[in-house]
Amino acid sequence: MTEQDILISLAALGIASLASQWLAWRLRLPAILFLLLSGILAGPVLGWLNPTQLFGPLLFPLVSLAVALILFEGSLTLRVSELPGIGTVVRRLIGIGALTTWGVITLSAHWLLGFDWDLALLLGSLTLVTGPTVIVPMLRVVRPNAAVANILRWEGIIIDPIGALLAVVVYSFIITRGTEAAWTQSVQTFGGVLLCGTVLGIAGGWTLGQLVKRHWLPEYLQNLATLASVLGVFVTANTLVHESGLLAVTLMGIWLANMRDVDVRDILHFKENLSILLISGLFILLAAMLDLTALLELGPAVLILLLIVQFVARPLAIALCTWGSQLNWRERLLLAWIAPRGIVAAAVSAIFAVRLDETGHEDALLLVPLTFAVIIGTVVLQSATARPLARLLKVAEPPPSGFLIVGANPVARALGRALSEQGIRVMLTDSSWDNIHAARMENLPTYYGNPASQHAENHLDLVGLGHLLALSPVGEMNTLAAMRFRHDFGGDRLFNLASTQESRRSDKHRPSDEHRGRPLGTPTLTYPQLAGRLARGDSIKSNKLTETFGWSEYQALHGSGAILYFAIDNHGHTHVFHPDARIKPDAGWTLIALTEGADSHATVNKPEPRHSPLP
Repeated sequence: MTEQDILISLAALGIASLASQWLAWRLRLPAILFLLLSGILAGPVLGWLNPTQLFGPLLFPLVSLAVALILFEGSLTLRVSELPGIGTVVRRLIGIGALTTWGVITLSAHWLLGFDWDLALLLGSLTLVTGPTVIVPMLRVVRPNAAVANILRWEGIIIDPIGALLAVVVYSFIITRGTEAAWTQSVQTFGGVLLCGTVLGIAGGWTLGQLVKRHWLPEYLQNLATLASVLGVFVTANTLVHESGLLAVTLMGIWLANMRDVDVRDILHFKENLSILLISGLFILLAAMLDLTALLELGPAVLILLLIVQFVARPLAIALCTWGSQLNWRERLLLAWIAPRGIVAAAVSAIFAVRLDETGHEDALLLVPLTFAVIIGTVVLQSATARPLARLLKVAEPPPSGFLIVGANPVARALGRALSEQGIRVMLTDSSWDNIHAARMENLPTYYGNPASQHAENHLDLVGLGHLLALSPVGEMNTLAAMRFRHDFGGDRLFNLASTQESRRSDKHRPSDEHRGRPLGTPTLTYPQLAGRLARGDSIKSNKLTETFGWSEYQALHGSGAILYFAIDNHGHTHVFHPDARIKPDAGWTLIALTEGADSHATVNKPEPRHSPLP
């Protein structure tokens, strides 16, 4: 390939990645579906992308490094505090569950496909792993309850290095089979990988944690230092003991995430963005390497194998691993349905297939199309059905359309009550017990504490919340909350009421709009102005527009005296009024606004609770 061809291919890879991720966001489906489709179309179907030709001998080293970074990022989200209640199930899944899945797939490959026991064992070890590359994007769309989500996340991240370790041991046994040292070599390989990965992973996590904790690195170098450390630990571990790097980086992330007084949020945000890029590129590249002809030649046996993986292996493993747990049958059924195979299976199968083919093992090259068949089959089937199934089983969390309200003062309670009466989830936070007590007397959900505290990080329930209303009379608290929740909610869903002090300050003394969020209401009032109007008898009212009392009639009735805050459309979507909002209410919409005195035309609607995302 010429230099120009390489540049065009890389640019097209980036565009295809972005297009797949955007399409998945718009259609609310896991991006892996579109990434796999893009890779298959660009590779075996149209012949536009040849990863082996594009990257040459760098392909598999780059894949290995990318997988290491993805596993590290996933392990940074694993908190030991999540384990009570699910720890037993997770331990069983990575032990009994993995062995059960391995055994079922091995027997199926031997009897259905006619593989010898060596390749059948290797295929079973390759396809028992799920992995964060497929689990995390799927959880983002499916949104199961906390118990199911935590189990799947822990399993997916920890099972990856275990599956890779098992595949290495099986591979070691295959190439030494027939010699006296076969079993000894396999045991030594297993022990070496386990020891090296554990020692280097914990040492790497502790060292990096100390650098961050003691501020021996400036903040702008922390992400670079983390990236270099992960790659260094991975390469060192693999150099000392082959294939121990994945275990090392996984333990490194878990250790770092659970160290005291070590804030990994900035590192995690950087790694999340990097992982999206790596996952997108990897799935397209590996899908482009798929040999469709070899896959089709296997015939209907591949479909039967896929059905066994989905309807026999996984349900059996879940039944054994959740026996006696506190999970209900709905949660167990969803766990039995979700187990998509990921990038580690694809990458490791490609590496071992080439090596075994070079040593003369027949059918070794079939490992790659078979592994991809399992990946594509499980991803496509589960991506398309997991969200509807979770809703049907009533184990899906509501969409994040509710409001986290900073403050439980009279202003916050009035707005929170108006939203709650429309069935919209709210959560009021405050460090004043008097305010919290008053909110609880009005049956409003509360969190007693600072929303930016470490305690809130671990205990504040954000399920169903997708907006921030910073309504504290202390401007600095509003700014701090907006900065804290910008990553969780997005900058376009942060709203605040300015304090009197902020409105009087010049630009150089006032926090930037980026850190404060958007001004709430049309027209905008400061906190003292709104509090004063409520104290004088004005109130937050909900009015439903009709064919005879529409938007123009509402404006004519209230004029400039009404301060508009929210509009709920016919689909249950909540729109927030702010100076730049372009909202045109129609018949059937409900408006929430501050109106002067009593309003004889106001009708407070109290529908059944509903949770709909902001379009």
